[in-house]
Amino acid sequence: MSPIVRKGRLAVYEAPNKPFEIQEWPLRDPQSGEVLVRIRMSTICRSDIHSYLGHRPNPCPGVLGHEIIGDIVALGAGVSRDMRGALLAAGDRITWSEYFIPGANYYTEVLDLPQKSPGVDKYGHMAVTTEPHHHGGFGEYCYVLPQSWILKLPEELTDEEATPINCGVATMICATERAEIRMGDTVVVQGLGLLGLYGAAIAKARGARLVIGLDTVAGRRALGLRFGVDHALDPQAMSEADLVGQVRALCQPEGADAVIEVCGYPEVIVPGLQFLRTGGRYVLGGVVNPESFVNIDVNLILRKLITLQGVHNYHPRNLIEALDFVHANRRRYPFHELVDGKYRLDQVGQAMKDAEERRVLRAAIVP
Repeated sequence: MSPIVRKGRLAVYEAPNKPFEIQEWPLRDPQSGEVLVRIRMSTICRSDIHSYLGHRPNPCPGVLGHEIIGDIVALGAGVSRDMRGALLAAGDRITWSEYFIPGANYYTEVLDLPQKSPGVDKYGHMAVTTEPHHHGGFGEYCYVLPQSWILKLPEELTDEEATPINCGVATMICATERAEIRMGDTVVVQGLGLLGLYGAAIAKARGARLVIGLDTVAGRRALGLRFGVDHALDPQAMSEADLVGQVRALCQPEGADAVIEVCGYPEVIVPGLQFLRTGGRYVLGGVVNPESFVNIDVNLILRKLITLQGVHNYHPRNLIEALDFVHANRRRYPFHELVDGKYRLDQVGQAMKDAEERRVLRAAIVP
């Protein structure tokens, strides 16, 4: 790292709902196992909004952002290749896992659940006072910390195509995997934000013959039809009973094989379970806020042999699969259009507001 660059700007908020302030925090050479990256783009995930609004716990003063790509400035000792074995060097554009773990443990070695390791932490989920300070996307630099998973990005991918890979796309690779989507399946996606749109496209890539997308926003329903959705329905335009009846009628002969929730509203779970055929699979991916309570007739789950799965974080292999999916399907689906708002670092507050109020699908901070 150049001895001249010893500070970097970060957009910091002191407490939930407080204005963002541009602050300078010190930079240092990367330590063993670290990589220092100059951020090219960081997109705003719904969980960033929930954290900022105080709907989920997040340390303050905070620096947000975990959907990040950047160019390598310097490699720490022991870091020379990405998770696929490609050599890494200064100037390479990379993405990396949204989380990092303390090291090998029972969850990684026995349960094959590294994403749920005790002590796991996430980029954009730490107080800015925690060294090395630059560990979120809303800034000029970020340290990729030890026990993260790094991937070098193909030159042909645009920043807009690449940035959501390490959260939105990888999460939906995991969700569709948990939903066990097979050739000829019928799939319902509850919510056509960025996660739902990728989920629909991935479901089609896995062989789904029919994908139904549900969203209350007309623009998102229209967009869904460009990302693999066959029928886009407004769940508020009809009664719950009529919605269940219409979905089941479309999913012949008995109902959907799989339903994926990515809208974040627990009240959709009750009708979602009713969409399913006997032996169907239901995957929760959006209700990340604590105290997301709902009353469910568990007898329905028992009698219909329904599988209920949760997805939080993802397995490291899903990051590779996410990159490969976007790279292989970038001409089939207009992924670059999903990042539809770009903001400077000093415009983070406006970007968060626009994202919260759904004026943009995915806002990007371009420092």
